[in-house]
Formats: sequence, C-alpha cells, structure tokens
Amino acid sequence: MTAGSPGHDSRPVTELRPPAPVDRAAPVPRHPSLSARGPTPRHRRWTNAAIHAGWNWLARHGATGPDDRLATRFGAFGHGSCLAFPTGAVFGERWIHVGQDTLVGPHVSISAGMVPGQIMVTDPVVRIGDRCMIGRGSHIVGHFEIDIGDDVHTGPYVYITDQNHGYEDPDEAVHVQWPSDDPVRIGDGSWLGTGVVVLPGSRLGRNVVVGAGAVVRGTFPDHCVIAGVPARIVRRYVPGSGWVDGPPAEVSVPTATTASDPPSDSAVGPSGPPARDAVSDVATDPGIPVPVVSTAPGRPSS
Repeated sequence: MTAGSPGHDSRPVTELRPPAPVDRAAPVPRHPSLSARGPTPRHRRWTNAAIHAGWNWLARHGATGPDDRLATRFGAFGHGSCLAFPTGAVFGERWIHVGQDTLVGPHVSISAGMVPGQIMVTDPVVRIGDRCMIGRGSHIVGHFEIDIGDDVHTGPYVYITDQNHGYEDPDEAVHVQWPSDDPVRIGDGSWLGTGVVVLPGSRLGRNVVVGAGAVVRGTFPDHCVIAGVPARIVRRYVPGSGWVDGPPAEVSVPTATTASDPPSDSAVGPSGPPARDAVSDVATDPGIPVPVVSTAPGRPSS
C-alpha cells in the first residue's frame, strides 16, 4: 500500500492513540422535574395533585362500612365500623364478627379457616369487639376461636393466630402434619405494640400492655406490662401499692420430711400419688412411739 492509497494513515506511530472508551453505564435516574424532556414544573404539580386526589378518592370510597355489600358477608358488622382501603386478604367473613365503632386499618388480613368457603366448627371464629383499632398490615388468622375484647388497640404489623403446625413426626414435612388449635383471648382495654406476635393458647387479661416485638404465649393477669421473647411480666399493678417492677414472687410450700428419708418419686415427680408426711405417718400409727423433739438448741431428743 502506497502513501496515497485509501485508508493509509501517514501520521507517525507515536501520534496514533486508541479511540476514547465509550461510557456504556446506565444513566443515573433523575426525578422527572429535573429531566430536560420531563414535564414543566406547572404540569408536574398538576399531575402530582391529580394522582394524590385520585388515591384519596379511592381510599375514601373504597373503605367498607356497615351498609356496603362486603359488610353483609360478615357474621356481624357493627354500626360505625370501617375496613380501610385497600384491605388485605379477607375471607371466611361468615364466621367473623366486628363490633361497633371499630376501625380496621389498611392492608389488614382477617381470615377464618384455611381457604375461602371452608365450613367452620365454631361461630364466631374471629370476634373483634367494640371501639377497637387494628393497625395497618396486621394479620388475624383464625381457625377455632380468637376473641378480641372491647377497646383493644394494636400497632401496625401485629400477628394473631390460634393454630400451630404439628411437628411430632420427624419423618414428615411440618406442613403436612395435623395442626393444633388453641383459643386466643385478648382482654378489654389492652394495647399491643408494633410487630407483636400472639401465639395459640394466649390469654391476656384486662388493660394489658404488650411491648413492641414481643412473642406472646401463656396466661397473663389484668393490669400488667409484658415484653420480650418470650413475653414476660416486666411491670404490674398492685392495689394499694401502685405499679411495681417485675413479676409476682413465686410462693413455694415445702413438704415436711425427715432427714434420714430420701425423697421418693412421688415427692419430686409431677405425677403419681401426693407425697406423704413422715411425721404424720408416725403420729397416726399406734404401734410406733412418737418421739419428743426438743426445741432448745444443743439438747438431744428423748
């Protein structure tokens, strides 16, 4: 190829440079108002206002009241109550009772049974009392009996259920084993914080406060504060003393035994006949003399 040939570059090799790399990285996302081809500020303000106005209209008219068609599917739906829009998964309404002046927040799921249309053995399966408020995103999953008293408020994302999966057979997958049901009762005036989980068999008394994130199982008395995993009493109200910290002290009653007798199985085991008092046995047997025990220190018994 000669110097005049097409495609010949007559520049010295030292002046030849590779082409500049092309930046193929994805462009940084920009807000529509900052884009050169985006809507003008005036148009964007109008669009933003229209979207929010439309959503507010949907939320207002999509909420379910006692006179709406969805409410007629419930076993009971009290006057002044409302299911906020949008709802979560709601089915088995025939076995769900909602009291008066109760607000169920948006994205709340309430169900009775495993699947829609299931025939239940108890009625109601889920009962929510009067003047309650269920926080957004919460789940109330009933299979046998969940009873929520009057004036109960919950934070968001609370989970309440009365059924546990079985796991007794180690060779079977947990989800195919027969579940167990245990009723749940939440007393009047109680408050459940954000993210609380209430497991089957839980019984809460009146005016119980449950700390955020607690996992509740068991029975708790009236007027106490519980928290933790698992939930324990951290404060309680004592008439005449007011609020005190910690759970009530456990009272243990010792069984009278002689020093020479080892503890029997019935004395230490949770089952079987009750432990017998060795001193009482001696006292009731006429053929055995009853020793006299001295109360003065250092003196032997006669």
